[in-house]
Amino acid sequence: MKRLFFPLLIVFFALSAIAHYLHWHAVAQFVLSAVAVVFVAGFLGKATEAVAHYAGQRLGGFLNATFGNAAELIIAIFLVKEGLFDMVKASLTGSIIGNLLLVLGASALAGGLKFKEQKFNIHLAGQNASLMLLGVIALFIPAVFVKSEHLSRHDTMTLSVTIAAVLIIAYAGWLIYSMVTHKSLLEDHEDTQADHGETAVWSKGQSILFLVVATVMVAFVSEWLVGTLHTFTTQYGMSELFVGAFIVAIVGNAAEHSAAVMLALKNKIGAAVEIAVGSSLQIALFVAPVLVFVSLLFGNHMDILFTTVEIAAIGVAVLIATSISRDGATTWYEGKLLLLVYIVLGVAFYFV
Repeated sequence: MKRLFFPLLIVFFALSAIAHYLHWHAVAQFVLSAVAVVFVAGFLGKATEAVAHYAGQRLGGFLNATFGNAAELIIAIFLVKEGLFDMVKASLTGSIIGNLLLVLGASALAGGLKFKEQKFNIHLAGQNASLMLLGVIALFIPAVFVKSEHLSRHDTMTLSVTIAAVLIIAYAGWLIYSMVTHKSLLEDHEDTQADHGETAVWSKGQSILFLVVATVMVAFVSEWLVGTLHTFTTQYGMSELFVGAFIVAIVGNAAEHSAAVMLALKNKIGAAVEIAVGSSLQIALFVAPVLVFVSLLFGNHMDILFTTVEIAAIGVAVLIATSISRDGATTWYEGKLLLLVYIVLGVAFYFV
């Protein structure tokens, strides 16, 4: 399968391009683009893992989460440009709960079946829990105040921009705290060597080059995928909430899925948690606020007001993920619980 990966990547990327530019049937475009995104995201995951080989586990996990979120951010920017704000918010919701429940759950389950218990830095777990709660608070406050006090559109946007700025400042502070001032406190001391004792697949220069190429490919395929969503949802009667929260989010997070599970199977649950939880934090504290500012550039202003259903889903995901990960250890049973909650939310979203 490894030998077939790159040929299949090229084939589906080319087919997706042909389907888009020759205006094939919308369903064919959607399927080919979705499959292409999975392969391109896999390529992105391999490239980020190769860069992580030289950068170390914590920084490697951060890079994997960041570049893994490139697909999500690019897809969301195109959706914002089209004015599809409901789908943007649904995809952000799906990305957050997908990382906390699906990615973390699959990683804990896969790693737990191979190793009885997997431990990671307990200080990091505590800080992640606090930041996740901050994200929930930042989404909960505007929803309550705008709906209960019937704020005007202008006041709603002012509140949204203010909260977006605060979240970006909080995320910047977290990066300084975790990567600079308290870096040693949050490291996984069991495995701090940059190379993890493994042989590099590519050189450092090749890894960086492939990372750039993969990101560019993600940008193209994401645009092609977004162009088919409206027709696809209309034709099959699916809600934008379900498509955005599950289909787009799962496709867009393919890089995190593969990389986190592979790291958990190597008993590097710390890096897997960094990818899954770190990615959710990045979406809530950086990507969502940035999209608010990006929307100002396009003229269509997107607020940070999420629906009650979306806030409830995020709150539930944060609650159980925090409960399971706060002790700095995971087992296969805890991974199973996360996946079961994800299934419950998926079925509920389908009927919305």
